[in-house]
Amino acid sequence: MTTTALLSRDPAEPFTVEAVDIDDPRADEILVRVQATGICHTDLVSRAAGAADRPVLLGHEGAGIVEAVGASVTGVLPGDRVVLTFRHCGTCRNCRAGRPAYCVRAARLNQFGARADRSFRVTIAGKPVQDGFFGQSSFAAYALTTADNTVVVDTQVDAAILAPLGCGFLTGAGAVLNVLRPDRDARVAVYGAGAVGMAGVLAAVACEVAELVVVEPSPFRRALALELGATAALDPAADDIVPEIRKLTDGGATHALDTTGSSRVLATAAAGAALGGSVVAVGLGTGIPEIDLRDIVLGGKTIRGCLEGDAVPATFIPQLLDLHAAGRFPIDRLVTTYPHTDINAALAQQRDGKVVKPVLTW
Repeated sequence: MTTTALLSRDPAEPFTVEAVDIDDPRADEILVRVQATGICHTDLVSRAAGAADRPVLLGHEGAGIVEAVGASVTGVLPGDRVVLTFRHCGTCRNCRAGRPAYCVRAARLNQFGARADRSFRVTIAGKPVQDGFFGQSSFAAYALTTADNTVVVDTQVDAAILAPLGCGFLTGAGAVLNVLRPDRDARVAVYGAGAVGMAGVLAAVACEVAELVVVEPSPFRRALALELGATAALDPAADDIVPEIRKLTDGGATHALDTTGSSRVLATAAAGAALGGSVVAVGLGTGIPEIDLRDIVLGGKTIRGCLEGDAVPATFIPQLLDLHAAGRFPIDRLVTTYPHTDINAALAQQRDGKVVKPVLTW
């Protein structure tokens, strides 16, 4: 099948709209007609894998309709509405323990690569495209997926709202609901109010926490966080964050979510945590945070990482949709849609902090 895709031939150059050929689904594969694809920071970081003679096909927050399934696929049928998410093997110790984000085969299953038999899913004029990203490469009008990363959803919610549930919204909401688990007395701080952070904000609001402070440089995003239920929003360039956090949270945040991937911000989140407070980091970054060991030990503080919201997507995505249906998780307020041909404009507005979650439509 020939279809349209957004390719990255050079990470320093704009995405290009090109025609590609997608193979028929094999026995264990699912062909999905993509209706919407969220743009995630991980897509942009991974563009560096591209080369001039072998373009990269990214996209890992797809949503759409199943067109066809392979002979061995169960639980997914043509016509099903689906959200596409990350792959996991389902059999390793972590998958069996309900922690698929930490699947021991995750790197092999979610990075670019051909099928096990070395055949190619996507080509241009017979030459391979680097695809298979998160088992979907959904920056295209059609995507080949597998049952382990294809979640059937029973909802009429617009595909543009569904798509970010595959990664960004899953990560932020899961970090709060599955890991931090704040109660109504909690005093929560969220560092970074992009799509992941704002999903965490909505999850904390759904928990009816006592205080919710957002730290974010974008004025637009700070204002939106307040509209959505945050009790305060701080500008990291203008405020002395740790003293302000302590003042606004009666001595420190009992729960903190760092979405920035900045070692400096993680250190700030730890310093601003209350006695016995917990800090969860979800942003992939570099560097070593300067953390006061005495403060961590004497304060009984916990710092831990979190991938994909520590979620089991097949059950957690429907839970989030139930919250959305009840009016307690208004993710539609976070999404701005763009025709897929406008991907470069969407990236520019995301970079400038003018939108929270850009989603491409097909």
